[in-house]
Amino acid sequence: MSREVNGTLDWSSGLDYEGYEWFKDPPPKDEPLPPSSPSTPFEPSADVVEHNEAAVFALQAAPNVLAQRFKLYGQLGVLGWSSEFSELIDDLKTLGFDGNMFTSTRDVALETCRELLRLELDVKMQLIILYFTTQVARLRRFLDEETEYDDYPEPNFIIVSPRYCPLFLA
Repeated sequence: MSREVNGTLDWSSGLDYEGYEWFKDPPPKDEPLPPSSPSTPFEPSADVVEHNEAAVFALQAAPNVLAQRFKLYGQLGVLGWSSEFSELIDDLKTLGFDGNMFTSTRDVALETCRELLRLELDVKMQLIILYFTTQVARLRRFLDEETEYDDYPEPNFIIVSPRYCPLFLA
């Protein structure tokens, strides 16, 4: 609905603001909040405690499981383990977003990340190393986004000159 007021079209909803004095009264000053009474301490449910304990158990076992998978299956064991670790990270993120992650669980997860990167795995395929370190970085970003970590392995890509590669000679 439109109407013409003083030669201009008014497309408003029909509210009349004529005579209203804008910004005449300053907004009310913020009054200090009354002192809050001590609240009752948070008591997590048994399911939340159990979920955190299971996460801590899985996190503490993760470096040993990774080392075992590498011994059994080599580089492909690291790849498979990284995929499973991604599922654990998703579970931890859900736990955190729901507000149910304990600070002790967070601390164990950050320590697990340090231990995983300290393992000396002789992985030659750079793609597997990148996937593995990306999973560790993803968990670290979720738990502690302000810290910048520099303990990741250096990628060691082989750079081949087109002059020496038969694929480029064709």
